Amino acid sequence: MFEGQQESNLVDRVVHINRVAKVVKGGRRFSFSALVVVGDGQGSVGCGLGKAREVPEAIRKAVEHARTTMVNFPLVEEGTIPHEVIGRHGAGRVFMKPASPGTGIIAGGPVRAVMEVSGIKNVLTKCLRTNNPHNVLKATIEGLEQLRSLEEIQRKRA
Repeated sequence: MFEGQQESNLVDRVVHINRVAKVVKGGRRFSFSALVVVGDGQGSVGCGLGKAREVPEAIRKAVEHARTTMVNFPLVEEGTIPHEVIGRHGAGRVFMKPASPGTGIIAGGPVRAVMEVSGIKNVLTKCLRTNNPHNVLKATIEGLEQLRSLEEIQRKRA
């Protein structure tokens, strides 16, 4: 179906679809914007926004954009994040905290989608200040980019 789907096992998840209207002389012209998150389940995730006249085309464009904007971050063996972090983007703030095995993903909406496709299995999260899917999604990815593994921190301190 997609060019990159054969060689990689990426999982994509549609987070939000919005119908937008452009007012022209003859009335309104509708199009769709799709917000999609893509991950490999092993500590790599990206988000993309696509706009088109039809929903499937908007999703396809968003997936293509998400594949080009993927970021990597470290995971702990238990399937959680190494340390607490707060991601910020616009008015969006997302607090993420490591959890013990068996806790699951305690998250809502866009944050849950990011955690599921990125391979995180145990985490506690809280969205602060806004629930706009665009800002929350970007704040989550920004927070994941800030994560450092124990080995990286020890190397910097030495």
